[in-house]
Amino acid sequence: MSNQEFIAVYLITGFLESGKTSLINSMLQDEDFSRGQKTLIICCEEGIEEYDVDALAKGDTTIVTLDSADEITSKKMAELNETYKPERVIIEYNSVWTIERLGSCMLPRKWEVVQILTTVDATTFDNYFTNMRQIMTDPMKVSDLVLFNRCDPKANKSPWRRQVKAVNARVNVIFENTDGTSEDGVADEDLPYDMKAGVIDISDENIPIFYLDSMDHPERYDRKTIRMVGQCFSDKSLPKGYYMFGRMAMTCCADDIAPIGWITQGLQKPGSKGYIKLTASCKRVTSQGESMLMLTEVRTEPAPAPKEKYLNFN
Repeated sequence: MSNQEFIAVYLITGFLESGKTSLINSMLQDEDFSRGQKTLIICCEEGIEEYDVDALAKGDTTIVTLDSADEITSKKMAELNETYKPERVIIEYNSVWTIERLGSCMLPRKWEVVQILTTVDATTFDNYFTNMRQIMTDPMKVSDLVLFNRCDPKANKSPWRRQVKAVNARVNVIFENTDGTSEDGVADEDLPYDMKAGVIDISDENIPIFYLDSMDHPERYDRKTIRMVGQCFSDKSLPKGYYMFGRMAMTCCADDIAPIGWITQGLQKPGSKGYIKLTASCKRVTSQGESMLMLTEVRTEPAPAPKEKYLNFN
């Protein structure tokens, strides 16, 4: 066995035929994910979807199927670890077996759950959520990502997103449409600021949300007016009369601090350490084939330094 410090365990959970096997197949085909590690898939059900045999062989992957929930034991996991000596483990887990049962099973010493994903079939979600709510939502409570698949591109996904967020406010939610596109399902009413206001006030704690949403959906803010506190940063690639307006941000850890912001047209001189309250009009522009949001000064005024020096995206 490798001398790696821990063995990453990925838990993929959801109801039968919710898309777990398809997701795992796509994970194994992703070269950035595979990295040649010896992988053990513990399959807790057998659905219609089958694993890609070629991908398994190429990725040094073994599948073990457990026929009964009674096999979810610490002893069984220890046996699998000893027999297959994996460098990585993927558990395909049927929610009907309950997340509580899995949680009561002590994993081998080096096994460490690094990500929990719950798959949902959008065509059956409303029915299951109404009639089997506890079994459906229990894994969502501990998930890092809830992935809805088989979505109608025109479906209103915002109510589904709110239902999941009510169960776990910190979970990420992604919707995969039948036309091959994907989206986050965020609607104006889901955002923590008033999108209908004449001037949309973005508080300090909501700047990270605004930043990410404006990157994903610049069209949402086109011709809107926003107001927030930040700093002006110089950028040598920008022409005269333009600067970057934003904040210093901690994107993942204390060692990863950098300015984030928006290209802004105006009279402010970048480089000052002071803060300003900027009122700006927003415009969606296209650069090198990519849509982005650009700001134009409407009003600026000095502002006191915010309580938190760095924005936090965690």
